[in-house]
Amino acid sequence: MLYTKRNTSGEILMLSKEPTAECNETIAPDSPEVLAFLANQPGSSSHFIASDLAFVRVVEDILEVLLNKGIITFTDLPEAAQAKVMERKSLRSKNDVGLISDDDTI
Repeated sequence: MLYTKRNTSGEILMLSKEPTAECNETIAPDSPEVLAFLANQPGSSSHFIASDLAFVRVVEDILEVLLNKGIITFTDLPEAAQAKVMERKSLRSKNDVGLISDDDTI
């Protein structure tokens, strides 16, 4: 778990491994917000991180197809992977995000 400080718009200004007076809100290290924040830091490889984020969507969509076709079952996945899949499905449904479109936009 990481700790964050946000500005008045809710954007991440600072991350910390430990809670501090400034950074007291918890956030998952693999949160898209954290990844986006890190991508904008000096010396980061933002293109590589953006590519990783897009590739995660591809993997999610492939997994969904395999599950829907019955090639694998949800219980074939390790418990940690099951939890991540459920978390992502929940986020997608809350934000009305479906599979990647034909024009490769995410």
